[in-house]
Amino acid sequence: MSKALLKYTRVAPKKARMIATEIQGMNAELALASLEFMPNKAARIISKVVASAVANGDFEPEEVIITSCRVDKAAVMKRWRPRARGTASRILKPTAHIMVEVAKAEEA
Repeated sequence: MSKALLKYTRVAPKKARMIATEIQGMNAELALASLEFMPNKAARIISKVVASAVANGDFEPEEVIITSCRVDKAAVMKRWRPRARGTASRILKPTAHIMVEVAKAEEA
C-alpha cells in the first residue's frame, strides 16, 4: 500500500469531495482516464495525487486500486472586497488537504 498527500491546495473541499467519492474503489488506470475528461478543477488536482500515489509505491496504474481518497478541510484565506458606503464584505477562499491511498488488487 502506498499513499500521497497534497496539502493546502486551493480548491473547495466540498467540490473536491464530489470527485473523490466517484473514484474510490476504482482501478487506478480507469480512475486516471475518467478524471482526465471531467471538467472540474478538482479532477485535475486529484488526478495528479493519484498518479503520485501510484508512483510512490513503484506500481503500474493497471495493477492497483484506490482504497481511500479523502478530502479534508484546511485553512481558509480571508480577503476583503470594498462595498457601497465605505463598508467591506468578506471573501472566503477555502483550501483542502487531499489524501489518496492505493493498494495492489490482490491485497484489497
